[in-house]
Amino acid sequence: MRKLKSSAIGGTKRIFGDFHTAAGCCRIIGELGEKTMGTTFTLNGKSTTVDVDPQMPLLWVLRDTLNMTGTKFGCGMALCGACTVHINGEASRSCITPISSVAGKKITTIEGLSADASHPVQKAWIEEDVPQCGYCQSGQIMSAVALLAKNPKPSDADIDDAMSGNICRCGTYQRIRKAIHHAASLQAAK
Repeated sequence: MRKLKSSAIGGTKRIFGDFHTAAGCCRIIGELGEKTMGTTFTLNGKSTTVDVDPQMPLLWVLRDTLNMTGTKFGCGMALCGACTVHINGEASRSCITPISSVAGKKITTIEGLSADASHPVQKAWIEEDVPQCGYCQSGQIMSAVALLAKNPKPSDADIDDAMSGNICRCGTYQRIRKAIHHAASLQAAK
């Protein structure tokens, strides 16, 4: 790594530099002495406060600060759905959600659906043997739960539309659709 330089802009000391000699590639920029603030929200039913940079994405707060690794990093641009969590019951991409934007809100992660995989969607996923590699599955499940909360008896078209933001590299889309129908019937039987 090349030597880091520092500068003061508007009273804030910034560091910057390149990891290697290809100018502009792999650039590192940061602020020294960045101010953090406590952000309080409800996480899986428990009040939680974190003291991190307010612009830190929720995904990294969950994974790195709170050690909740069920939510996955896929693309960092809200394109793949691997990082899907619920914010006030809505499926949301945690990779682009600043932690400051969830203050006072209810966050549910895959770990918060059930401690023993007894949630109807989790049961259906297991019974239909949906996962292949499994990497995208927590995001898929969270999107499916949000869909069924709004539409308890979705059509194939409803499922395809609701799940279109979730990418499965293994191509288990038919099993995902079948599991969502199965979960809908499990929920209806309750």
